[in-house]
Amino acid sequence: MTASPLRWASALAVVAVLWSAGTAHAAGPEDNTTVPPADEPSGSTTGNGTLSASVSHIKVTYPSGGDGKGQQGNLGTVDPNWKPPACWYEPAFTPAQLKKFVETDGGGDVGIHESWWGEELWTDHYRDGKPADNFDLGSPANSSADGYKDYNLGKDGYFWRGVAPDSSDPDSWDCGRIMFWVDAGRLPDDPNTPTPKTLAEYAYNKVKVPETEVELKPAAKSTVNLPTWVWLDKGTFKEVKVRAELPGTGLWAETTAKPVALHLEPGTADAETFPASGDCEIDADGSIGTPYAKGRADQTPPCGIRYLRASNGGPYQLNASITWEISWEGTGGAQGDLPDGTFETTQDMEVQEIQSINR
Repeated sequence: MTASPLRWASALAVVAVLWSAGTAHAAGPEDNTTVPPADEPSGSTTGNGTLSASVSHIKVTYPSGGDGKGQQGNLGTVDPNWKPPACWYEPAFTPAQLKKFVETDGGGDVGIHESWWGEELWTDHYRDGKPADNFDLGSPANSSADGYKDYNLGKDGYFWRGVAPDSSDPDSWDCGRIMFWVDAGRLPDDPNTPTPKTLAEYAYNKVKVPETEVELKPAAKSTVNLPTWVWLDKGTFKEVKVRAELPGTGLWAETTAKPVALHLEPGTADAETFPASGDCEIDADGSIGTPYAKGRADQTPPCGIRYLRASNGGPYQLNASITWEISWEGTGGAQGDLPDGTFETTQDMEVQEIQSINR
C-alpha cells in the first residue's frame, strides 16, 4: 500500500522530541536506511552497539543448492510489480532479555521509524507502565500504546517489534507500532503479522543460482549461415531450496526454485534461434540441448543460433537466461507459487563470413 499524502506530510513534520533522560526520535522516510546483516537476531545489537529494526531474526538455511560452489547470484523476478514484504512484526525480546538490554544499552529502534535514546524512555514504558505513542501514522494516527509493569517479568511470551529490510520503502510505515507484548504460543492480531507466505517471500530473495554460461560450438567464432550449437551438460542446473524459519513462532517456509527453460537472445536482429522462440527446455537430468558432434555442422540443433551477418566492429552479446519456477510450502500445509525468477549472463560471439568449417 502506498503511503497517502497525509501520511507523508505527517511523517516529514515529525522532529526529535527531547525527554529528560534521552531523546525519542521518530524518523522520517529518509532515515534509517542502513541495512545491517539480514539474518542477525532482532533482539541483539548491531555492529555499532545499537538496536536496529532493519535486522531480522529470520533464520535461513539451504536444504539443497545454494552451497556457494562456483559463481552464483540472486534471482530477478519476471513480474515487475512483485516485491517481497516491506515490513512485518517478529519476536525481539523475552521479558528478561528486554530488562537486560535496557539496563546495559537502552539505545536503538523501538519501532521501524522510532528510536529511543536514553534508559528512561524505555523504563517509563516497559518498566513503569507509562503509555507511549505508537507513531503508526495510520488510523487512528499516533495511537497510544499502554505501558507495562516491570517488563512483564514472570510472564511467558515475547515483546514483538516491526522489522523492515529497507526502512526507506514507503510501505514500511504500515508496521508503525512500537514494541508490544504477545503471549507465548500466539501471534499478534495485526495485518502485518508474519505468515508462512511472508517467510517464503523473504526466502525468495535469498535464492542463489549458478551463472548461466552455456557451451557453444563453434566456441570462439561462429560462421554466417551455419548454426551454433548451444548446450549444457546434465546436472549443471538443479533445484535450489531455501528454508526460512522465525524462532519463537513455529512459522517456517521452504521456497523451491526449479530451472525450467533456457532463453537465448542472439544480440542482433540478424539471427535465428532454435527453437524459434529462443526457449530451450531443461531436461529432467538438468541438461539443455544436445552437445555438438563431428559431422553435424549442417544440421539444425535442438538448441542454438544461426547468425545471418558477420559481427564487424565488435562481437555480438549473446544473452543466455535461465527461467526458474518458484513454489513454496510451509507451516500447517500452506503452499503456493511465486513469480518465476530469471538469472542471465552475456557471452561475446564473434561471427565471420567464411563459409567453410572443419567437419
